[in-house]
Amino acid sequence: MSLRSSRDIPSLEITPPEIYRERRLFMQGMGVMVAGTALGITSDAQAGAKLADVHRSPYTLNEEKTPYKAVTTYNNFYEFGPGKSDPAERAGSLKTRPWTVKVEGEAGKPGEYDIDSLLKLAPLEERVYRLRCVEGWSMVIPWIGFPLSELIRRAAPTSRAKYVEFVTLDDPGQMPGQRSDILDWPYVEGLRMDEAMHPLAILAVGLYGEVLPNQNGAPVRLVVPWKYGFKSAKSIVRIRFVEKQPLTAWMRAAPREYGFYSNVNPHVDHPRWSQAKERRIGEFLKRDTLMFNGYGAQVAQLYRGMDLQTFF
Repeated sequence: MSLRSSRDIPSLEITPPEIYRERRLFMQGMGVMVAGTALGITSDAQAGAKLADVHRSPYTLNEEKTPYKAVTTYNNFYEFGPGKSDPAERAGSLKTRPWTVKVEGEAGKPGEYDIDSLLKLAPLEERVYRLRCVEGWSMVIPWIGFPLSELIRRAAPTSRAKYVEFVTLDDPGQMPGQRSDILDWPYVEGLRMDEAMHPLAILAVGLYGEVLPNQNGAPVRLVVPWKYGFKSAKSIVRIRFVEKQPLTAWMRAAPREYGFYSNVNPHVDHPRWSQAKERRIGEFLKRDTLMFNGYGAQVAQLYRGMDLQTFF
């Protein structure tokens, strides 16, 4: 199946380059002490900082961005607790250095990347994406990252690799929410291989031109903008190529409520609430939920012929 390039994105969805100002240099690693203090990152998370350019990406939206404060204080990250403020209040315990991501499973070139090596896999880009949460709220966030497909190509998946599984750090000492039994830890998510290879799927290492705050999934997280936010696994330590569809954390916890695909779909309600409307953080009135979160022109072909009521 061929993938659409940036030329296939409707022109109204592409931010004109002339409105951009030159982006500041992105702080690779965990930043210098000043950046760490501003972001609430501990000193343990700051060694080995490097500077690199952040490139403007054509895969970006010309929409008003959600304020930085809201993006970094209103979060779902159950590893730190179920409350929206829990991650910002409790994620300071997470040490993001040293950090390694193991790439394993059905791959010709498995490996292990420390965070610096991971950041050098591909040029970093800013991509302004919509984020739609399954509870009905949404944001617009300027992520910094690179295509997930860049890592996948280097791993050389075998013909047996049909899915990609993502596993979050499992450490209750650093992640106090894991002391509860709300989920079966570690947090596991997954994508079908063609979804993972789509150019819109990225590994994010920052937002708003700065290093990724702990509460937003530091030091590296998945971002899949046409799916509900819980699909975008945070604080990833393992990426595994597998033959069978992964049993994800929310599927295991509540299979009637959370399916594997979890595409944003206003026509498929959650068993306990409608998905037809959403409330953008900072706005009073609700707006219509867009099919595939507004990315249908780019991703609908991935699901051609599928019953999205059954494969929700």
